[in-house]
Amino acid sequence: MSDVTYAPIGATRTGELPPGYRYVRYRMLLGNGDELYRRAGDAIVTFAMHRALKPAKITTSAPRAESGVRLTIGLGPLKAPCEIVWADGDGFGYGTLPGHPAAGEEAFRVIRDAGGRVWFTVLAYSRPARPVMRAAGPLAVMFQQSYARLCGRALKRICTVKS
Repeated sequence: MSDVTYAPIGATRTGELPPGYRYVRYRMLLGNGDELYRRAGDAIVTFAMHRALKPAKITTSAPRAESGVRLTIGLGPLKAPCEIVWADGDGFGYGTLPGHPAAGEEAFRVIRDAGGRVWFTVLAYSRPARPVMRAAGPLAVMFQQSYARLCGRALKRICTVKS
């Protein structure tokens, strides 16, 4: 990895979250079926889910998620630069870069359970890296949880559009 602002790298992939961070865990049922699973994974790794979030804006250095791809998520004057630290066909995890208000990692993934249900999941660990995030205190975690819910709603809309 280049200059991510936290350690350890990749814990959102293993699920073994490090101590000393705040955590966000979110899960939303999307439905059932192979086609839904494929469509949802594709919407995540092509950034379609993130691009569907308004008024947030995302810029990426590549059209698909893979290790080393840089992205910036912006909301008005706030910019959050990140780098993808792991990716596969059903999701990815990105780590924060200098200038991001937090230090940590966040993963967006679609999974199937034993019953064939398709779930959207977000797993994150972070701590404040800039004064604005420190001042936000518990509101920062509430913002991250809201962001996860908005991502889930956007993904569900994308996946339920009939093609």
